[in-house]
Amino acid sequence: MSIPSELYPSQDDLLYEEELLRNPFSLKLWWRYLIARTESPFKKRAVIYERALKALPGSYKLWHAYLRERLELVRNLPISHTQYQTLNNTFERALVTMHKMPRIWIMYLTTLTEQKLVTRTRRTFDRALCALPVTQHERIWEPYLVFVGQRGVPIQTSLRVYRRYLKYDPGHIEDLIDFLLNSGLWQEAAERLAGVLNDDRFYSIKGKTKHRLWLELCDLLTQHATEISGLNVDAIIRGGIRKFTDEVGRLWTSLADYYIRRKLLEKARDVFEEGMTTVVTVRDFSVIFDAYSQFEESVLALKMEAMSDSEDEEEENNVNEEDDNDKEDDRLNVGKLEEKLKKFWLCDEKDVDLRIARLEHLMDRRPELANSVLLRQNPHNVEQWHRRVKIFEGNPTKQILTYTEAVRTIDPMKAVGKPHTLWVSFAKLYETHKDIGNSRVIFDKAVQVNYKAVDNLASVWCEWAEMELRHKNFKGALELMRRATAEPSVEVKRRVAADGNEPVQIKLHKSLRLWTFYVDLEESLGSLESTRAVYERILDLRIATPQIIINYAMLLEDNKYFEDAFKVYERGVKIFKYPHVKDIWVTYLSKFVKRYGKSKLERARELFEHAVEMAPAEVVKPLYIQYAKLEEDHGLAKRAMRVYDEATKAVPAKEKLSMYEIYIARAAEMFGVPKTREIYEQAIVSDGLPEKDAMKMCIKYAQLEKSLGEIDRARKIYVYASWLADPRSDAEFWSKWHEFEVQHGNEDTFRDMLRIKRSVSARHSQAHVMLPEYLMQKPTVDEAMDALKKAGVPEDEMAALERQLAPAAATTAIDSGARKLGFVSGGVQSSETASGIQNQEEIELPEGSDSDEEDNDEKLEIAQKDVPDAVFGGLVRKRDEEEEKKENENENNGSRLGALERIKRMRQGN
Repeated sequence: MSIPSELYPSQDDLLYEEELLRNPFSLKLWWRYLIARTESPFKKRAVIYERALKALPGSYKLWHAYLRERLELVRNLPISHTQYQTLNNTFERALVTMHKMPRIWIMYLTTLTEQKLVTRTRRTFDRALCALPVTQHERIWEPYLVFVGQRGVPIQTSLRVYRRYLKYDPGHIEDLIDFLLNSGLWQEAAERLAGVLNDDRFYSIKGKTKHRLWLELCDLLTQHATEISGLNVDAIIRGGIRKFTDEVGRLWTSLADYYIRRKLLEKARDVFEEGMTTVVTVRDFSVIFDAYSQFEESVLALKMEAMSDSEDEEEENNVNEEDDNDKEDDRLNVGKLEEKLKKFWLCDEKDVDLRIARLEHLMDRRPELANSVLLRQNPHNVEQWHRRVKIFEGNPTKQILTYTEAVRTIDPMKAVGKPHTLWVSFAKLYETHKDIGNSRVIFDKAVQVNYKAVDNLASVWCEWAEMELRHKNFKGALELMRRATAEPSVEVKRRVAADGNEPVQIKLHKSLRLWTFYVDLEESLGSLESTRAVYERILDLRIATPQIIINYAMLLEDNKYFEDAFKVYERGVKIFKYPHVKDIWVTYLSKFVKRYGKSKLERARELFEHAVEMAPAEVVKPLYIQYAKLEEDHGLAKRAMRVYDEATKAVPAKEKLSMYEIYIARAAEMFGVPKTREIYEQAIVSDGLPEKDAMKMCIKYAQLEKSLGEIDRARKIYVYASWLADPRSDAEFWSKWHEFEVQHGNEDTFRDMLRIKRSVSARHSQAHVMLPEYLMQKPTVDEAMDALKKAGVPEDEMAALERQLAPAAATTAIDSGARKLGFVSGGVQSSETASGIQNQEEIELPEGSDSDEEDNDEKLEIAQKDVPDAVFGGLVRKRDEEEEKKENENENNGSRLGALERIKRMRQGN
């Protein structure tokens, strides 16, 4: 065989060849030679590789590089090319010495897998597993499983490989199960999956839970019911139902589906029925019921199709029979007999009507079955039992059975709702069917039940008595009430106390509901003495209410026992406190006044005094008005006025204005206008009256004086009230004063009003700017100034000088209880200090002026307030005239007095 000339060493290769001749076993020399001939054709490099590997057959580096170049050579060639055979031979030669190298095996196995050589590849995988140590098997099994998972590999071969792999790593059994499912091997897949579920030590490498595996097994068993045998499917699914309560509905439908696929339709119906009667959630019930109804509908549809096909066959047979009339009579008789047997109801295949009725019956039972589910969730739910009875409306037998089951099942101590209503409804069911005897028996059993609350037992007794009343058994109703309200004996109480569990029957004799019903019965059917005895018994048991007291007293009044009725009222006001006793007092006082009127006035006064003394301020107003009405009608007017006066002090601040209005109206009617002036003055200077209400009283007082023609007095009242009214918020007051001055004033009085308005506005604006928010509630002037001092705000210097230089006579008059500045008294002298005007001659600075008194260049305009005549008398007019004269002279001369000069002259004049 001739060797091509291009494969011989060239002139450039002589250097490497000479070195290799001297040392042919040097891997470094061979490797440098290969690197130097990187650009040479593969054939020449293959010769170098073969020579190198002949010299160094155990070199992994040379074999790996040679094999990679061989793989690269065949990359784009079809698998039928001869180069693949050469590549495989090269791998076989390499494995002679490289059989412990897993990387060489993986390269060889990968290329064999791509060549689709199944048998050779399988055998090579087996050789690799035999050659390599167990610690390296994981690297071989991964491509091995990929290989057996390809199409074209026989299933049995793949199955055996997977089984061998599980011996190496049992934890990958899920891969085998997936393979079995993909291959359609349902029997072994089900067995393997069941084994996994029975293994408590199993841990899913795919993160699947036991719950999910159970569902997969159930789906597998039901979907391939005819192909899987040897497993107790019923027991498996029922075990899952007991274990996994959140998928009960789905598992029941799976079990029914299993029997449907095995053509056991009646068994499937039994499973559906069992599932609907055992589930405890509405969701599971809905799943089962929907599957059941769908099953019945599909079976009915199949039957109808089969019936239509059989009818077609019968028509064809009839045609054939007409053609074969010559057949023997025996055969005809046998055929007719067979048809008759087929039409027998046990063998009837055309049971469409039966299946339709079965489907309708199932739909009609849905409310009952759904209610049963809710009752299984909580058998002590009273409302669900009532709904169940309503479902059977029109069927008394089932209703009675339902009531019987309900009263036996429900524990009154655990009941949700009122269990006594079931007993009552049970008894009423018999009553509606005219069976009073059984109704009484039910009530008699009901009153012996130990309910949670006494009121439940009392309701049963009352319903029993009402039933007797409906049937005109009045004596029996009274006897029932006497029996119900009877107090247990001492021996019974002792025995119950020894047991430690006290039933509600022991406390029944203190039930207010029972006694209320009993006393109504006695009033309607009994005598007065028996009714009084019942009322007295209620009072002795200390369970009476204010309404019972009032009813008892009215009963005695209707029977002319007035003093006894008043004694009952007395007991009521001693038993109860406010606010419960309010109605008793009002009724008691009104009845007493209506009964005796003037004849027992002193006793009535004592009652009213006691009533208003016990009553809190919030509810005392109606009592005072009633008391004053008594004095007006039967007593003295002065005492009535005294009552009104006490009422104005006793009522809360928010009701003082309305009380004063009533007081003034009654005083004007009985004593005339002069008396109202004293009341107005008292209201205005009262501490408890809010400033807003005091301002309203001032407006009304001024309107009264204006209507009487006392213009000056009205003006002084407006002046006094001006310090209570902020111009920014109390515009109504200033508009009324404005109208008053327009109608009755002159230019001077109008100017004074404007000056006062500016002064008040300045004070309020200063207080609002300086004070915190919680103090900006329109306080009085003195309160505002005190708050400013506490806050560290310096007092206005002019205001301080005015306070110091106020006339001593005015101060003495205030301290000694004389009339107040800026207020015209109607005859009543008060020791309280007016909260309004501080100084009648306060100097008003013009707005925007911030200069001191010592600034002679800045001119100040001095405003002056009117001083009441009661303080200075006629001296004021004389002083005013002199000051006006001097001011006119100063204006003519073109000069004005300063503030300090003005104050000095005021001091010299005083």
